[in-house]
Amino acid sequence: MSTTERKIRVVVAKPGLDGHDRGAKIIARALRDAGMEVIYTGLHQTPEQIVETVIQEDADAVGLSILSGAHMTLVPRVVELLRAQDVDDVVVTVGGTIPADDIPELKELGVAEVFTPGTPTQDIVAFVRGAVRTSA
Repeated sequence: MSTTERKIRVVVAKPGLDGHDRGAKIIARALRDAGMEVIYTGLHQTPEQIVETVIQEDADAVGLSILSGAHMTLVPRVVELLRAQDVDDVVVTVGGTIPADDIPELKELGVAEVFTPGTPTQDIVAFVRGAVRTSA
């Protein structure tokens, strides 16, 4: 990485009422260990709070971690709010217990990738790196 190239900035967020953040913390650490700057928002974030953080932090990507089953409500709302703010250069990823049947619809909405339990962290790191470079 050249000295003029800035670190990739990723917001890792837990939207909704889901109270389990172990996975999100593991991903945040893997991204950080890979040299990215990670902003972890903590539990119980609203889509509005997440989008506000993405904008304030000038993030390149946002990773939404959802285990509650509310992904078909929360993810479209985050994507909609990003578009409403003309934020179309942020890579949106989702991780968690997402049924395979919902993945195509999420991608149609604008989600770059969906990571289900068991995805190796190095695969997530590589995807974020490649997707951010492609969107830049």
